[in-house]
Parts: sequence; structure tokens; C-alpha cells
Amino acid sequence: MAEAADEEIGDRPGVPRPRETATLIGHGAAEAAFAEGLAAGRLHHAWLIGGPMGIGKATLAYRVARRLLAYPRGDGPPGLDVPTDHPIYGQVAGLSHPNLVALRRHRGQGAKTLPTKISVDMVRKALDLFAATAADSGWRICVLDSAEDLNANAANALLKVLEEPPPRALFLILAHQPGRLLPTIRSRCRALILRPLADGEVASAVRALPPPFVQPDESALARAVGLSEGSVGRALGLVDPVTAGLVAEVETLLARSATPDWGRVLKLAETLAGRDGEERFAAAGDAVLRFVSAELDRRQGEPVARLAALVEVCEKFARSAREAATYNLDRRPVVLSLFADLSRAG
Repeated sequence: MAEAADEEIGDRPGVPRPRETATLIGHGAAEAAFAEGLAAGRLHHAWLIGGPMGIGKATLAYRVARRLLAYPRGDGPPGLDVPTDHPIYGQVAGLSHPNLVALRRHRGQGAKTLPTKISVDMVRKALDLFAATAADSGWRICVLDSAEDLNANAANALLKVLEEPPPRALFLILAHQPGRLLPTIRSRCRALILRPLADGEVASAVRALPPPFVQPDESALARAVGLSEGSVGRALGLVDPVTAGLVAEVETLLARSATPDWGRVLKLAETLAGRDGEERFAAAGDAVLRFVSAELDRRQGEPVARLAALVEVCEKFARSAREAATYNLDRRPVVLSLFADLSRAG
């Protein structure tokens, strides 16, 4: 029986991974901050790159890593670009460079599922890179994607090396919600917060994807961009026909949530409970938040208690969804409870 191929969070058919992506759309100020540090020879040892999921944090981190590994003495051209035919480009894309380690959740050869957390053992193995002298006396770089995936022991193990970093070490720590990190980790990093992209930038990023990515038609792209909240990753999820159909079904069921069609709700719950349902569950969750927000606007004249009940349903759903993700729980009860609560809230 063939072993499963390596799988990472955010993988999509036909879409290059961030470390395989040459250009970064938007975030010119963030690129300039790194370029200035490189040019001045004063690059902080740890950077906290924050911002919503799917806006380019990992793409920026790997651009920085490529640049430092390709020109470790700072002798390259201005900026962060590295030619795609440079040997380092392929090494970074394949995570085969001896001075680079990527610390992330992934399903390697032989594993059945993606891990739900980055464990302390995974951190310690990654940090072995910093225990020896770097090959060619260059930079040693760790890209952590993302910090929210660290369990408590793993976060403490990372903190120890951040407190006493070896020479020419660089930690690029990505965080979708930087405020949830340990304050002791945040205090040792230079924070660089990326903002959501403009709609035109999101559309440009999608249109720039090369084959085998199948470009959506303009109407599908426009809808996805409009719901993306400045995230290319979210837009890519929404142009996927399966995800788009799922979101449409969620929106239909939410519109009829006062009298749920339990057969369709059960089918939805089964779909979202599948092994590949993590990202689709997130897309469904976004649809729930949009629905509740629209309902609150529509029902402004109703008694405060009724509106508070609707807000409570939304908060309970968000809390249950986080717990399901954190502890790898069955998502079906979360979906069923949502529609039961919505029907009671009226």
C-alpha cells in the first residue's frame, strides 16, 4: 500500500505553497522593514509576523529566508527578490537547505492524519539546527507557521532559545492572532503586523496563479473576493466549487433556521466532520458569522433580550468550534447544536 504524501495546512490543488511562491502582492512596507534591516546589518533575531490567515505572512517569511540564504553576506541586489533559477530558490521550496527548518503541522509519509498541535518534541527536533555551527557560517533560520499551533510545552521550549539566541539565528514566527501568544515570547520579538489586502490585490493574487490552478470565472471570483475580507487564502477556498457549494448550502439552511430541515442539517454535519473538513468548516463558520451580523442589523428594533440570545448562540458556536479544533473533537455535535440553538433563539 502506498504511503500518504506530505500534507500541510492550507494545501490546495494546483496552488503553490508559500515557500514555492516568488512574489508577494501588497505588504510593501513590511518588505521594506526587512530590506532596511538587511542593508544596515542590524536584523533582529526574532520577528513576529502577525495578521489574518491567508494574507501572505508565510510568503513574506520565505522571501526573507531565501534572501538571507542566497546572499548571507548581504552582497545581493536591493530588496528581497531571489531569481527563481538560483539554487537556493529550489532548496527553500523543497525545505532541503541545511540552514532552514520549517516548524509547522504537517502529515508526513506514513502518518494517517495531520497533528492537531505542534508538540514539544517537534520543537526540540527543529531547534537542533541551532545547536551546531551553521553550514558555510551563514544564517540559521526557523519559520514557525503558526504560533497558535504550539502546545504549552512547545511554546516554553521555543522561548528558551529566543531568550539566548545563537549568533546569526533568525526566527520568523507567524501568528494569526498575536495577542494569544505568551507575553514572554512577544516581548522578545520585533512585531510586524500585516493588514488585509485590498479587493483588487486579492483578485490580482488569484489571477496570477499559474497552471495547473484552474482560474474561476469572473462572477465566482468577484463573489469570493467580496467575502474574503482581504485574505487570498479565504478567496481561494471560496472559488473551490466544493467549498462554494457547501457555503451556499450553509447559507440556505441558516436562512431557514427557525424551522430547520434536519435531514439536510445532518448531511451538512457529516460533510463537515470529514478528515478534509477543517478548512471547509472554517468557511462554514464565516457564513454563520455573516448571517448573525446581518440578522442583528435587520432586527435592530426587536427587544434587546432577543438580540442578546442570538449573540449568545454565535459566541457558543465560536467557542465550540475552537474547542473542536484544539482537542480534535467531532464537529457534528457543533453543527447540530448550532441549528438547535438558532431555532430556539427565533
